[in-house]
Amino acid sequence: MSTPVTLPALGESVTEGTVSRWLKQVGDTVEVDEPLLEVSTDKVDTEIPSPAAGVLLEITVAEDEVAPVGAVLGIIGDAGAAPAAAAPVVEAPAPVAAPVAAPPAPAPAPAPVAPAPVAAAPTAASGTDIVLPALGESVTEGTVSRWLKAVGEQVEADEPILEVSTDKVDTEIPAPAAGTLLEIRVHEDEVAPVGAVLGVIGEAGAAPAPVAPPAPPAPVAAPAPVAPPAPVAPPAPVAPPAPAPVAPPAPVAAPAPVATEPRRAADIDSYITPLVRKLAAEHKVDLASIKGTGVGGRIRKQDVLAAAEAARVAQAAAAVPAPAAVAAPVAAAPAAPASADASKRGTTEKMSRLRATIAKRMVESLQVSAQLTATVEVDMSMISRLRAQVKDDFRAREGVGLSYLPFITKACIEALKQFPVVNATIDTEAGTITYNDAEHIGVAVDTDKGLLVPVVKDAGDLNIAGLAKKIADLAARTRGNKVTPDELSGGTFTITNYGSAGTLMDTPIINQPQVAILGTGALVKRPVVVADRFGGETIAIRDMMYLSMSYDHRLIDGAKAALFLSAVKKRLEEGDFAGEL
Repeated sequence: MSTPVTLPALGESVTEGTVSRWLKQVGDTVEVDEPLLEVSTDKVDTEIPSPAAGVLLEITVAEDEVAPVGAVLGIIGDAGAAPAAAAPVVEAPAPVAAPVAAPPAPAPAPAPVAPAPVAAAPTAASGTDIVLPALGESVTEGTVSRWLKAVGEQVEADEPILEVSTDKVDTEIPAPAAGTLLEIRVHEDEVAPVGAVLGVIGEAGAAPAPVAPPAPPAPVAAPAPVAPPAPVAPPAPVAPPAPAPVAPPAPVAAPAPVATEPRRAADIDSYITPLVRKLAAEHKVDLASIKGTGVGGRIRKQDVLAAAEAARVAQAAAAVPAPAAVAAPVAAAPAAPASADASKRGTTEKMSRLRATIAKRMVESLQVSAQLTATVEVDMSMISRLRAQVKDDFRAREGVGLSYLPFITKACIEALKQFPVVNATIDTEAGTITYNDAEHIGVAVDTDKGLLVPVVKDAGDLNIAGLAKKIADLAARTRGNKVTPDELSGGTFTITNYGSAGTLMDTPIINQPQVAILGTGALVKRPVVVADRFGGETIAIRDMMYLSMSYDHRLIDGAKAALFLSAVKKRLEEGDFAGEL
């Protein structure tokens, strides 16, 4: 009887996968749920476990080949078939080891050594299940990136117990109850669907239960008597002659560090997954040199990537010692990111899930809507004066800084209420236009992983202080991987601040299904012609900023976009926000 190894459903929108590596070869023996091969999809790389114990009889989809969900990747034979194949091998040595016929007697000894008690340890724990919750309307699965608690540790209700990564955000999963972590069912770097049981928490009084497993070690101690037979073997005395001459060199070449290194490597090997091993090989990272941050010192993907990045930065820094010394101190700050990027020259790296998602959505946005960009130049001098007067008191009172963004956001909200078409969505298939009854403002935040857009819900109900605090809070939590998927969806209009990096103007891409996005350029001092109260004109130095809005021409006409931008410009140039501060 044989069991097919099929490609399972790896997510609602995943229809196929590429076999990246077989971890077993034809003829190898495998256990149930033992990792059998690695599969790569457009969302995640994952291991496919063996559906049964036995021997891998056939590989039907080779490495680098693509297979649809449900396809047969290989065939596993009955576990009983393994001994059959092994039998001939045993017969061959039998004649050679005829004199050693006695050892077969100890062979049965291992049978008692492997009593069921050892298997009894992994019995399913009873208690409260830790379930992967719904992390957003479009999120169907998550990858366990790190367990914050180990089996046997005490946890409190709502205490963060593990971290989960999705194609939208990394988040912490709180403990559903207080007690002891009895079992971990989904390990680090493994993918689980929403609703899956990740682990089990028992009652606080159940803590002793995990201590019970030490009982099995007692029977393991029993095999100790098997050790004596080893010395009794005659080969022992035969060995001394050889060691005698080699003994002197042994101590010389037995430095403690050298002996420790292989042991450390062996220990580490048991803590890493094939995916991590593959990643380390790609980046030429020595796993023995990495200190794992996972449970029990386990090395995770993030550890390998961090080590690779550190090595690249160190290599780049070592390659440019002279310029660094000559460079002025002021240039040191921008030099850091430049060298980090420069270190990637000539390298190839795998696109992250988040970057792949961003790429896909940007292309889809351009394909689904007709996008144009309109730009106005705004004199922000009045806002600058107001900020200079109140920013210190504002920080002391509100606990956050007062940037230009809350003023721009407030001006946009007022304009959105005046021009609801800019705050709308269009459904061409249904032939409908929906004018939203609230202003949910998305604010683009640049993170180490890529650009994310948390949403200030019901922003139309907030004043300048409220907007400043909400934007600061969302930005901080987004950069710290503390924002939830729900906070990254539901926006009706987006603002992106590319000017923070010095860009004067850009053509931002609309965040679907919205119909407009506003980009804020860098604030620069420029000489401009201004009119005085008597109608005269003069040249003055002003704080100027370009505001560029990309809009969906299927719904918004150019004239309407111009009127919207003019309303925002007028509101900002008047600078009449003192009453809200």
